[in-house]
Amino acid sequence: MKKEEILHRNEFERTKCIVYTRVMGYHRPVESFNIGKKGEHQERSFFLEKSSRPNVS
Repeated sequence: MKKEEILHRNEFERTKCIVYTRVMGYHRPVESFNIGKKGEHQERSFFLEKSSRPNVS
């Protein structure tokens, strides 16, 4: 089954998802950003922070 078919078939079960991001010490929904800030948010790169503790066996 194609992705579009699955989405269309289950459309009645879907709900809106609001994405929040931390800006200057507080959380704001991304949908309230102006067009420039939305573009900036899309260009962000994500990373996993490594532990500073050495592996002790």
